[in-house]
Amino acid sequence: MELRRLLLLALICLRAPRLASAQQPDEATVIVKGSTRIAETDDNYVCATIDWWPPEKCNYNQCPWGQASILNLDLDHPFLAQAIQAFDHLRIRLGGSLQDRVVYDVGTESPCSPFTNVSNALFGFSVGCLGMDRWDKLNDLFERTGAIVTFGVNALYGRYNVRRSIWAGKWNSTNAYDFVKYTISKGYPVGSWEFGNELSGHGIGAKVDAKLYGKDVIEFKSILRQLYKAPLSQPLLLAPGGFFDQQWYSQLLETSGHGVVNALSHHVYNLGGGNDVHLIRKILDPKYLDRAEDTYRDMQLTIQRHGTWASAWVSESGGVFNNGGQLVSNTFINSIWYLDQLGMASKYNTKVFCRQTLIGGNYGLLDTQTFLPNPDYYSALLWHRLMGNGVLSVDINAPRQIRAYAHCRKQQQGITILLINLSNTTGYNVTLQNDINVSLGKRPDLEKRSSFTHRLRKAVSWLGRKPASNTRRREEYHLTAKDGDLQSKTMLLNGAPLELGDAGSIPAMDPVLVAVDLPVQLAPTSIAFVVLPKFEAKACS
Repeated sequence: MELRRLLLLALICLRAPRLASAQQPDEATVIVKGSTRIAETDDNYVCATIDWWPPEKCNYNQCPWGQASILNLDLDHPFLAQAIQAFDHLRIRLGGSLQDRVVYDVGTESPCSPFTNVSNALFGFSVGCLGMDRWDKLNDLFERTGAIVTFGVNALYGRYNVRRSIWAGKWNSTNAYDFVKYTISKGYPVGSWEFGNELSGHGIGAKVDAKLYGKDVIEFKSILRQLYKAPLSQPLLLAPGGFFDQQWYSQLLETSGHGVVNALSHHVYNLGGGNDVHLIRKILDPKYLDRAEDTYRDMQLTIQRHGTWASAWVSESGGVFNNGGQLVSNTFINSIWYLDQLGMASKYNTKVFCRQTLIGGNYGLLDTQTFLPNPDYYSALLWHRLMGNGVLSVDINAPRQIRAYAHCRKQQQGITILLINLSNTTGYNVTLQNDINVSLGKRPDLEKRSSFTHRLRKAVSWLGRKPASNTRRREEYHLTAKDGDLQSKTMLLNGAPLELGDAGSIPAMDPVLVAVDLPVQLAPTSIAFVVLPKFEAKACS
């Protein structure tokens, strides 16, 4: 009976006259080149961070961190574990601005004290301490959830401030040595260690000369080789975890030498500060979004010229710096920026992309107070489940408001295409093609597609009816904002709200099945993942 009522409602809606203001969709074509891979990501490309900021971290009269730091996060909250487990080995990076102010309470005599406000100190906080009991509890969470850990090491320990933001002196490795040794003794599988945070180039608060930094990275690599006895057990070494500066990064690679730095890591905050009133305009501006491409391209060129043994990582990216943008970074509109960055970075051989944050500030994948997923959580989860590590080239015959990225399908035959519509007024009928003249199906006549029979069939499909087994189908995952409000915290998947189930379980994220020969109907300011299981792509076989 319920299905009949829904069908009746669909019939009524379809027979209703169209509003005069409704705009007809435009046409667009996306051609996927499936013969070769242009880049590859890591299998665990999607990553999220947990930061050190205490509740007293405030900007713009906002203090959005609450109890969400490495030192005070409720590790037993049921939503937290389930949110991590849904990714099946989510990569988590522990780090942030205060990591270079952290001492590790192992082999030290001083009491283990938390961060406190100090007006004239770096970032306005005292030195803080990570107790080994807390480290044990964090690793219990990681073990239970299958997380892959990246830990950011204090690279200022032993150095001193000489003037303004310039720090000099040799890095004191003793505390890091003891901490790594303790970690190994407990059997905690840290997948990678990152040396320092935002000390490169002009620095953020503090900066260190690239040659000095390179020598200290060599010392840290020596510690890892000494303590991890088996060569196959040695974790990756990442550096410098800062904002990309081509000259500084090149000097780091040349100084540290072959095979020392496994991944050159950088941060992306390309939207500006959290008080910028133009954030939404920037997110919907293709020219503005494209500016970030220069950074990814220059990073790739730097590695090709100075360190072919290294890969590129984005180890922190919140888009909006200073805690993120309230009612922007934690709402639907941000998924347009986030998924576009994931797609853009992947084209330039970026292996890992870490989102600031898993929880904390205004840019958490999870809400800082309730632990409920924000829209970007579901966007990240869909990417992780659908987009494989093989990156394909695409040609777009459409206005610049249409963004398209294609990957081999995750661990299955076929490909997945990510489509993003930046226009808030125009929808698009997107025809999908490949570059070897293998037709995806005969393109239907526009009049037939707008017929009553076709619209009824589309409505039935939307309600979940299984397609006939003899018809070739594709999977579509359409993401839109609830009630069309781009600043809504509720994301719709194929028209239904994504909400946690009983006891915080992650909802099923099922596709609609559409005939492969139909264009993708992409609504204004919407996102769609399209899975083509039978797409002929030699690069994915």
